[in-house]
Amino acid sequence: MSQTISVISGDGIGPEIMQEAIRVLDALDCGLHYEFVEAGLNALEKHGDLLPGPTLDSIRKNRIALKGPLTTPVGKGFRSINVTLREIFDLYANVRPVLSVPGTRARYENVDIITVRENTEGAYLAADSRISDDGETAESKMVITRNGSERVTRYAFELARSADRSKVTLVHKANILKTVSGMFLDVARDVASEYPDITCEEMIVDATCMKLVMDPQQFDVIVTTNLFGDIISDLCAGLVGGLGMAPGANIGKDAAVFEAVHGSAPDIAGRNIANPCALMLASAQMLSHLGMQDRAQRLHLAITSAISSADRTTPDLGGSGTTGTFTDAIIERID
Repeated sequence: MSQTISVISGDGIGPEIMQEAIRVLDALDCGLHYEFVEAGLNALEKHGDLLPGPTLDSIRKNRIALKGPLTTPVGKGFRSINVTLREIFDLYANVRPVLSVPGTRARYENVDIITVRENTEGAYLAADSRISDDGETAESKMVITRNGSERVTRYAFELARSADRSKVTLVHKANILKTVSGMFLDVARDVASEYPDITCEEMIVDATCMKLVMDPQQFDVIVTTNLFGDIISDLCAGLVGGLGMAPGANIGKDAAVFEAVHGSAPDIAGRNIANPCALMLASAQMLSHLGMQDRAQRLHLAITSAISSADRTTPDLGGSGTTGTFTDAIIERID
């Protein structure tokens, strides 16, 4: 199999961890070809645009992208690059798995949760946003659609079925946000009724956060709206050691973007100490999406083994290794 993917190295530590992720993909002999394109601060400096046309054209052509962390400049006139990508390519499902790995500094064990977040509407759509003329009031409309709720919930149940998961939790705030969150819940219930083989439970978002901290092992697959999913998926990352262990996939009908969900960490850029695991785990998600589940599993096992053995791990994992030596340890286990 030969597949060309668009590669966005990103800002800050992005180029460092992307270099190592590609080393790992090459070690797995995936048959991938890489088309390097730019986005973020580097693209703004070179092309005057955070998301240049050639980058978007590359993703349209290849339909698969692997993306490092990007920095959106602070200030008016700069819109979130990630939100823009999701809208342009209608990447409606954000999939964030977390899995406990012995050897991290996590406070929990045996956590294995997938959060599926609606990615294109809700509070982040920021519909009709405005500030009053006197500057005293800001408002933004939250938009939930039946179609958006249906397709993300169906994706979650199909994912649960294909991954042999037993339960999906519908997370909402329909007790207060009766129209917008109520619509999501009503539609999600309808979809759930089509999957009698999968247990479905409903949970209010604040109770979900509390129970994730108290007893995360009770959760399997979570599906929810955009804002709630953003918060919950980061909370889940904290359960397994932080964002350095948290990959993300943005899935649409015609394209998919796989990414490290952490920031660009400019304070450690160039020091060769960044943990590359989030981007490598996102690479494993990409391989599964491309039908290479065996290679994805090999990569997971190699990462788990290297961390569990504390073999040349980066400082955030308690080791004294570098980004490069940690990758060496992972590649040795792949080989």
